[in-house]
Amino acid sequence: MVAGTMDGAAIARGVREQVAGDVARLVAAGGTAPGLATVLVGEDPASEVYVRNKRRSCAAAGMVDLHRHLPGDVTQADAAALVDELAADPAVSGILLQLPLPDHLDPGELLARIPVGKDVDGLTVGNAGLLAQGLPGLRPCTPAGVLEILDHHEVPLAGAEAVVVGRSVLVGRPVAQLLLERNATVTICHSRTRHLAEVCRRADVLVVAAGIPGLIGPEAVRPGAVVVDVGIHRGPQGLHGDVRFDAVQDVARLLTPVPGGVGPMTIAMLLANTVTAAARQQGIAL
Repeated sequence: MVAGTMDGAAIARGVREQVAGDVARLVAAGGTAPGLATVLVGEDPASEVYVRNKRRSCAAAGMVDLHRHLPGDVTQADAAALVDELAADPAVSGILLQLPLPDHLDPGELLARIPVGKDVDGLTVGNAGLLAQGLPGLRPCTPAGVLEILDHHEVPLAGAEAVVVGRSVLVGRPVAQLLLERNATVTICHSRTRHLAEVCRRADVLVVAAGIPGLIGPEAVRPGAVVVDVGIHRGPQGLHGDVRFDAVQDVARLLTPVPGGVGPMTIAMLLANTVTAAARQQGIAL
């Protein structure tokens, strides 16, 4: 058996097309196009690339690009003032503070200033609380993208045994909560989990977001399992993930590649969150 590949790039294109249609419907219903405010601090090359891609996708979907760029030596007070300005601006539907920030800034304090309804990254404590209680809110983009991939491939989640490797607040914990919300039985593994491979082999659905290159091999995968690899690392042979793709594809039923799996979904779900936020702010049902 050779695993089928779950093509995140193709699924993301479909999400972006849906978002563009939702933007058009929002405007046709008398609303205004969503405005996405990306905030970049400093000159980090990787962050500049990420933000550029987000801005390009925003414009392609018919949204308004409200990008703001702050110098790397900006003070905490000045950065906070900008976030407050964007929070109060009705033209801003969503605020995305690009992380990481320079070391002298406190990201938690700045994220806390973003209103829950404009937190299109889904990273504030408010949205985390809504997710934990199963209430409507803006979900973190990468975990939401994982669920979108599973839904696209009609992977049954109710009653399924799901194992999540990684407990970060960005991916591991929220993806576990989203799976639990869909009635999966969820186990979270981490650096102190004993007999990791044995625990992972129980999974019908295995989501790996540990940030450790090549952590998961065929010995940790149940035959016929669905494996989602969230990790991405650059090595001598190019990009690769937390899962040893070539070895695991002979065991799994479905498997995401790296690159081209979960990665493209993150920006797509950011756009979906932004149009959802705009519609709620304007009181228009899509």
